[in-house]
Amino acid sequence: MNGLALTLAQIVVIAVTARMMGALLRRLGQPAVIGEIAAGICLGPSLFGAIAPGTFAAFFPADSVVTLFSLSQIGLILFMFLVGLEFAPELVRERRRAVVAISHVSIVVPFILGTLLAIYLYPRVSDPGVAYRSFVLFLGTAMSITAFPVLARILEERGLMKTKMGSTVIACAAVDDVTAWCILAFVVMLARAGEPAQFAMQLVLLAIYVAAMIFVVRPRLKKPSLFVALLIVFASAWATELLGVHALFGAFLAGAIMPREAALNETLSGHIRGLTSIIFLPLFFAVTGLRTNIGSLATPTLWLCCALVLLVAIAGKFGGAALSAAAVGFPWREATAIGLLMNTRGLMEMVVVNVGLEIGVVSPSLYTMIVIMALVTTAMTTPLLVWNGSAAATSSLPHPVPTTPERAN
Repeated sequence: MNGLALTLAQIVVIAVTARMMGALLRRLGQPAVIGEIAAGICLGPSLFGAIAPGTFAAFFPADSVVTLFSLSQIGLILFMFLVGLEFAPELVRERRRAVVAISHVSIVVPFILGTLLAIYLYPRVSDPGVAYRSFVLFLGTAMSITAFPVLARILEERGLMKTKMGSTVIACAAVDDVTAWCILAFVVMLARAGEPAQFAMQLVLLAIYVAAMIFVVRPRLKKPSLFVALLIVFASAWATELLGVHALFGAFLAGAIMPREAALNETLSGHIRGLTSIIFLPLFFAVTGLRTNIGSLATPTLWLCCALVLLVAIAGKFGGAALSAAAVGFPWREATAIGLLMNTRGLMEMVVVNVGLEIGVVSPSLYTMIVIMALVTTAMTTPLLVWNGSAAATSSLPHPVPTTPERAN
């Protein structure tokens, strides 16, 4: 097949596999994103490449992955715009004391544990050319991520979005993601910058750019059309990429400065979400799967490192969120549910680890470990909520209420 024919065939296979796996996992009570992540891994060297290496090499030659990667980045830019669009600062103001306490503790505790784990992992899983400080800061950030979009879908499916616990945990997740992305922006700039003077200049330029977006562009956005909104998204992504941060930060910022009008947000989201969730995000999961090789964890030491990554991720996020929720007055069952929900990593962790691989901070083996961690922490959320018997699992339905494909991620 020629290049275009191969790319189209890859898109069809990836989209169909992702849809089938997503539907299967929804029937098992899991978010569709779990099935889509699993579909990406199954299409990669971990399964497809191991079972039929010749066919795998013919269907996913190395040069074709570059095209898939570029398409997936467009999808991620649109996805991060939607994440920024859905960020609601008013949720933070409504329950300021609880949100500030839980979100800060659930960032600080996993970040500290992640940096301590980095001391052990650095000589074992890091590439020699990676700066120690970049590795430490990145791993701390990776441990601190919460999957805001996946968590929102779980709360919607369980009918908990408007409860005290639901509104608190969604606000905490939003604050967590914004904070973690700010830290990640710093790490990316640190890894990409050469001299300290260059790094300082990039920080200054980034601060000027963010201020311009908030105080100059935002007031002039009364009711932007889809064309204007998309123009701002890609221009902002281009600007932050040039500034040495990453295109995804610009896309998120573009969404965050959009006017907070329900009709406008619904229109923009409705036009963008369908194509993004059906085509572009499965392409991203496929690229992630092509980069993930579970078979590369071939020694007991590497599997021990993987277990430590999972253990630290769960202990830091679940423990920090649950204990801080109890400290601000939530009953233990609800505090435990908050900890379980905040431990959801999902798609956001995938985005972060791909950024880490792209800037050269993450080695292939650590990449695989973090992908496994993201999959496990997301898959365990719903079953443990049911086991917990908290308000988050009081629905008598055996499975979550079916959602439309556009809202499944």
